[in-house]
Amino acid sequence: MKLLNFTIIKLTLCLIIGILIGYKWHIPIDVVLPFTGAVLLVLFGFYLIERKQFIKNVWFGITAFILMICIGLITQIFHNQKNFTNHYSHIISLENDSLKMVTFRVREVLKPGNYYNKYIIDILKVEGYDTSGKLLLNIQKDSLKSPLKVDDILIIRTSFKELIHPLNPYQFDYRLYLEKQYIYHQIFTKKNALYKVKEKNQTLFGIANQIREHLNSKLKSYNFKKDELAIINALLLGQRQDISESVFKNYTNAGAIHILAVSGLHVGIILIILSFVLKPLEHFKNGKKLKTILLVTILWSFAIIAGLSASVTRAVTMFSIVTIGLNYKRPSNIFNTLAISIFIILLFKPMFLFDVGFQLSYLAVFAIVSIDPLIYRLWKPNYWIIDKFWHTLTVTFSAQFGILPISLYYFHQFPGLFFLSNLIIIPFLGFILGLGIVVMVLATLNILPDIGAKTFGNIIGSMNDFVGWIASKNQFVIKDISFSILYVLVFYLSIIAFIKLYKKRNYKNLRWFFISVFLIQGAFIYTKFSKSSNQFIVFHKSRHTIIGINNKNTFLVADDLQNKTQVNDKIITDYMVGNHIKTIEKDSLKPLYIFDNKKLLIVDSLSVYNVKSFNPDYVLLRQSPKINLNRLIDSIKPKSIIADGSNFKSYIEKWETICSIRKLPFHQTSKKGAYIIDF
Repeated sequence: MKLLNFTIIKLTLCLIIGILIGYKWHIPIDVVLPFTGAVLLVLFGFYLIERKQFIKNVWFGITAFILMICIGLITQIFHNQKNFTNHYSHIISLENDSLKMVTFRVREVLKPGNYYNKYIIDILKVEGYDTSGKLLLNIQKDSLKSPLKVDDILIIRTSFKELIHPLNPYQFDYRLYLEKQYIYHQIFTKKNALYKVKEKNQTLFGIANQIREHLNSKLKSYNFKKDELAIINALLLGQRQDISESVFKNYTNAGAIHILAVSGLHVGIILIILSFVLKPLEHFKNGKKLKTILLVTILWSFAIIAGLSASVTRAVTMFSIVTIGLNYKRPSNIFNTLAISIFIILLFKPMFLFDVGFQLSYLAVFAIVSIDPLIYRLWKPNYWIIDKFWHTLTVTFSAQFGILPISLYYFHQFPGLFFLSNLIIIPFLGFILGLGIVVMVLATLNILPDIGAKTFGNIIGSMNDFVGWIASKNQFVIKDISFSILYVLVFYLSIIAFIKLYKKRNYKNLRWFFISVFLIQGAFIYTKFSKSSNQFIVFHKSRHTIIGINNKNTFLVADDLQNKTQVNDKIITDYMVGNHIKTIEKDSLKPLYIFDNKKLLIVDSLSVYNVKSFNPDYVLLRQSPKINLNRLIDSIKPKSIIADGSNFKSYIEKWETICSIRKLPFHQTSKKGAYIIDF
């Protein structure tokens, strides 16, 4: 099937291109709008010509695609509140770090960190001026203070802080992640610094949160275990904040993490249940229309309650289109349906394009639709139960095949027993969800029998135990896989070429398949010979010192960590995976390093630096040495001073002041990140 023959797919691709252009380059709106208007006029002119001449004009199609790219660009610009004059960023000044009177509304409650409760907030006013924009709020944990709730309006006098960039190479960029949600700054405060406003106007998010809290309060009265209740919340309400780190890690390593994200599988099962319950409406006049309206309304109500995540929004949009199509008896192509759902979602949420869950969801569905029929036809079981397990297995393999490249790129690991966890859980997931809905309804009505709650809790607990058992087989979890974006592109090209060749074995498809194989080989060769230059790195790690030397693709690591036999710190692992490094060596910290005629002297808590024979280019201060920095500078005349994360903050501030006065470069890894020297 030639997908690009479908107009909606072409238009969706053009919309995506426009969003990418708007994200990558800042193009003023006063340039985009006139250009879009001109393109629209040209398109209308081509339409009038075609209507009179009854012939197809290739320029009409080209102009339509250009217009759709412009629409994508406009969508990206208009959804970013930073492009408007009332955005809070146009009022604040980060340079003077002055305090501002800020009024805000709590929009979303995030998973707490080690030291702070985290929230996404909407800025309503800054210094009395009406403003817009989202921000990350960090409130220091206090067991005596109750957490904030969605729609709470509060006032605080505070300063805005920049989002923290990754302090070490190839670490997860939380700042970039937040910026893709139009969040550009953060606030740190304590609960007692907040003044709550009595007036409270409820939003849709607040109503949804109240419903979730009400359902949770009813469930908590039945004494579910903490992990059981957390999984119930994830499966039925789309909330994963309360899942413990160990349980979440188990589901990830078992290849079953998608079960915890409300997606097409969950929404499809819910749609089947609702369709069965509402089927009697079809016997009445206009009953089918009423049923369709109710189905779509209930699905979107569920999506709102589940938090409108990328996966649930995608699933509900797609099934809404399917439901409407079935009501009007319109035959629909699944690829068209997927393209329409992508188109609609990106018009309202353009930054979903960069959401990992959104990408994985659609790639999995595309793979299931394209690959599953091919694998399923390989064997036709004679027994119904075997056929169901076989089909579950083929769907699982198809989905995993479709998301494998992008999954390796983001997570750098492969769960080898994914098929086992899915083969056991997926067939029973419909039963678990159906029973969960019944349990939740009965609990809300206060008529849930204790035996029913206990039974459902035991089922969830058994599922957690099974997933934990699968995850415990560490030898089947392949970790630390280096996989670049170049690999992602060439592997997807090879998957498409292989599917085309399997469907139709001819010379043309065979040629494309061999070309894709050559491209994979070329990607591996290019990666091998274009690796980063030799580097000396002073990494940032709180209370410790880690030094790395990347020389001819061999990584030498020296540190003061407790484990002296092997390097297992994630900082080192991230660097090795990002640079495709396979060989690592362990060494102890030396007082002096020489590389490419450059010298680095380490001054630790012993405060020894009295060297007369040479002047070091760099001095690394570690473990808070009690030194007179002015005397050190006068004595050995270094060109740059580095302070890593092992030093006291007060010491670093004093050293930074001295270096600033003496106009000597000073690098603080806790602020500027790892110090990298190429040689």
